[in-house]
Amino acid sequence: MENLRQQIAEMRQSFFDEEILDKQFYQLELLEKRGNPNFVEEVLTVYFRESTTLLQTIEQAIETEPIEPVKVDRMLYKLKGSSANIGANKVRNNVTKTRQLVEGGNLEGAKAAFQELRNEHANLRAKLELYFQQLRQACPAETASRPVPAEVILHDARPGDHRSRSC
Repeated sequence: MENLRQQIAEMRQSFFDEEILDKQFYQLELLEKRGNPNFVEEVLTVYFRESTTLLQTIEQAIETEPIEPVKVDRMLYKLKGSSANIGANKVRNNVTKTRQLVEGGNLEGAKAAFQELRNEHANLRAKLELYFQQLRQACPAETASRPVPAEVILHDARPGDHRSRSC
């Protein structure tokens, strides 16, 4: 079990080292309270549900000729904001790149950047799903269905701290 907890700590730290997540994710973890031990996972569930739908809508708009740059930019702006709110650093950066290409009229570049954005979004989702799955496995049966509250983080596990939350 201790080995699994160490793997979780290393995985979490890799999200920050690889700049997949930023300090906003850590802030979400701090908001997690005993009364709502599922807070971070619930926020991420809503984010992925809404962002996946938004990505599909953006893709349709980008593929429709003639492209409506203002409409596409509004949708990308919304995605950028929600990604920033959860600390999805690489997704947010890819949104910014796509927005710049759309605003500059580079449709082919925007389409390529959008595919990178979709890939980064899928990568983030897969990594966080695995993280929360392992986190639940490391916890006792009574908390196996949810992440651990921030109050039980080992010695204030901030980005850059290799320790992880404890069950």
